[in-house]
Amino acid sequence: MKADLRGAGIRDLGRSRVPRAGDRASLRRANLSLVLRLLRDAGPRPRAQIAADTGLPKATITHLVAELMERGLIREGAAERHGSVGRPGRTVEIDGRTVCGIGVEINVAYLSLIAVDLRGEVTARHRAPLDARGSEPADILDRMAEAIGEACTSLGERGIDPVAVTVAAPGVIKTGSGVVSYAPNIGWQDVAVVDGLRERLGPGAPPIGLENDAKLGAVAEYLVAASADIHDLIYITGETGVGGGIISDGRLLQGSAGFAGEIGHMPLAPDGAPCVCGRVGCWETIVGLTALLHRAAPPHDPVRDPAVDLEERLTVLRRRADAGDAATLAALGRIADGLALGVALLADVLNPRAVVLGGYFTHLGDHLTDRVRAGFAARVMAPEAGGCEIMLSSLGFSAAARGGAHLALDRVFQDPIGTVTP
Repeated sequence: MKADLRGAGIRDLGRSRVPRAGDRASLRRANLSLVLRLLRDAGPRPRAQIAADTGLPKATITHLVAELMERGLIREGAAERHGSVGRPGRTVEIDGRTVCGIGVEINVAYLSLIAVDLRGEVTARHRAPLDARGSEPADILDRMAEAIGEACTSLGERGIDPVAVTVAAPGVIKTGSGVVSYAPNIGWQDVAVVDGLRERLGPGAPPIGLENDAKLGAVAEYLVAASADIHDLIYITGETGVGGGIISDGRLLQGSAGFAGEIGHMPLAPDGAPCVCGRVGCWETIVGLTALLHRAAPPHDPVRDPAVDLEERLTVLRRRADAGDAATLAALGRIADGLALGVALLADVLNPRAVVLGGYFTHLGDHLTDRVRAGFAARVMAPEAGGCEIMLSSLGFSAAARGGAHLALDRVFQDPIGTVTP
């Protein structure tokens, strides 16, 4: 039986440039990409099985596997015996411990960096509190460049080559431009992130890309959910702003201009609180982190101090909720009701198999999920909620940076020859 070659966005097998007729170099690049993606998505397998899965001749597979091994991207795996006669064959599997992708997330309250190798293992991590609203964009770019530079140096000393960097930013991203067009929660407008980082890091820096944080979070969550055969999901960030990433039939939904997923600004409360976008009653004014903190604590409470790491503040809130603090529990109840309302609307329109709640929702999930699920089930039009399950992210605040690292690594899967030298 052939492997299931269905994939998600960055995981689509064989989506490299179609080679021109007679273009042997392009054909070889495409075939190397196909084999590498197959091993990533379908797991270790013998050479004969790779040939059967891809439809390529066994002799061709032998040469492709040898070249990928020479580049350190795959390695020999365990012996595999079928029947009792003959010598057992060896599987081949993803290796790639000497290359990694870097994801960097800039958010209202923190800066996060994660490096991931081809096997999906974290090779570097950095996190620091940040008051993005109170800082100039240039100062934040300085800090990002410093974090990237230090990570590249540290990884290089360990023999690991960062092939690319993807920056995850909140707000509207001009696709392919490297510019954050509009990010009201951090006060950015037309900030040239990619050019700014290139200038600071110099000519020796790896390639740099930029994408919306919620979309990258959805990519990371899908890499987890796909193992449970979930290929339609909505990922919802739980940050100061609320964003969404939509996976439909295994592919990231971008929209005609790349703006799909701006769910935080759905106007759900016409008489509600003003939003930083200039409108009133947006969903993030109901369920965003600012709404929670303002309802749960007075102005001078440490949980509202942006200089304190966000996870520390959420730990304090969780302790208060566990202890039965009335203000905290009331605030969480209102968040749960607001989540149920918005998620039900999204489910009626998109009918996902799962809705994944990320960010701060994961830290307080025990006090949210039952009420969200009950309110959601009562509102969704489809019988049995259309088969949709409300889930908590297992990645928490790391999702966007992880998604960025995986997107950076896709350069290797698209073109092993162009990104990794033997």
